[in-house]
Amino acid sequence: MTFKAVFFDFGGVVLSSPFEAFNRYETSRGLPIDFIRAVNATNPNTNAWARFERNDVPFDQFCDDFEAECRAAGHPVVAREVMPLLAGEIRPAMMQAIRCCRQRLITACLTNNWARFDDGPADQTSSDSAEALALFHHVVESSKVGVRKPDPRFYELACETCAVEPSEVVFLDDLGVNLKPAAAMGMTTIKVIDPTEALRQLEDLVGFPLA
Repeated sequence: MTFKAVFFDFGGVVLSSPFEAFNRYETSRGLPIDFIRAVNATNPNTNAWARFERNDVPFDQFCDDFEAECRAAGHPVVAREVMPLLAGEIRPAMMQAIRCCRQRLITACLTNNWARFDDGPADQTSSDSAEALALFHHVVESSKVGVRKPDPRFYELACETCAVEPSEVVFLDDLGVNLKPAAAMGMTTIKVIDPTEALRQLEDLVGFPLA
């Protein structure tokens, strides 16, 4: 199969998984492991996190709503302590793979993120993250387009931006819930659990070295 584009998720693919940071935070605060992930998976289209990533609510309201959801689930959480955990660490091998793909294919980053508010955190724009984002031909952000993964419209917008058909795309994400609608549209998907194995799969698909 001939591909024209590779789409990469950001957190959990280019960056280390935020779930690892969540687990460290949960351990330090005496919370059940994966508590934050479970809260965010409840009512995933309408919860505080989803509305914040679509830029539907300001930061203060997000904090209030997210903390209320955590309390309702049984444990107090401070939203302003959680947000910095999303920063993650750059995966150098993934950066190199993006560089290699960029030379031959269209590259895009598909990320659920949030807008920057004066009273809230910056989105993932550390110097390392900014360098990584600059490698892509296109960056499709939930906070700017008003929809988020796994809404099929998000993937349609990404394909329209890159002028490709879904069947011409390989898409890497660490969450199966985000990959399922993309695969249904015709994309070839790779679930990133072990980044080394994911890059091996990508290399096999695109047919050229990624290191």
